Amino acid sequence: MTGPIRVLLVDDDPLVRAGLRLMLRGAPELEIVGEAADGAEVPGAVARLAPDVILMDVRMPYLDGIAATRSLTARSGRRPEVIVLTTFGGDTTVIEALRAGAAGFLVKHTPPERIVEAVRRAAAGEPVLSPEVTRNLIARVAGGGATRAQQARDRLSTLSDREREVAYAVADGLSNAEIAQRLYMSVGAVKAHISSTLAKLGLLNRIQLALLAHDARD
Repeated sequence: MTGPIRVLLVDDDPLVRAGLRLMLRGAPELEIVGEAADGAEVPGAVARLAPDVILMDVRMPYLDGIAATRSLTARSGRRPEVIVLTTFGGDTTVIEALRAGAAGFLVKHTPPERIVEAVRRAAAGEPVLSPEVTRNLIARVAGGGATRAQQARDRLSTLSDREREVAYAVADGLSNAEIAQRLYMSVGAVKAHISSTLAKLGLLNRIQLALLAHDARD
């Protein structure tokens, strides 16, 4: 990416937005291009400001962050990456946001340097979850019963054996380097398999792939 990473702040609390703005302004590679107080304002702000990354509150009074994220994933063409913000890391609404297409989540008391790093990662197309958080969160709340499990297995059956192996490794929360080591592949080959898998399944990011693969195991 050339130029600064363009960031849109979406939260109904002006104090939260002010705090995020102060934190992110200290990073020269980031640019705060705008703010919104509700999810209903997001489509217009995205069309007007073309952000690369959105920091999106989950709970807002008119249109919540999940619905706003879902509306963005339905857009054609280039879409910004969404990081959802929540008060509690175990909030079950987080999983809904991830299913809607968010790149990951942060709790609101995350240290400033980690928020900056999360924005960088999201802009680079990387998940904003540590492997440990990915494993624990998905294992706790991703399951959806027999019907969802069968639907997930049917979708994964369209993949090659190698692509399925990579998908299950993603569900285990492994990094590209760890997947390469497990499956005796190069990191470049892992990235290529993840890209082809996302395209075949119509998924937006590896978080959604992890959720799908976990459902298939239920």
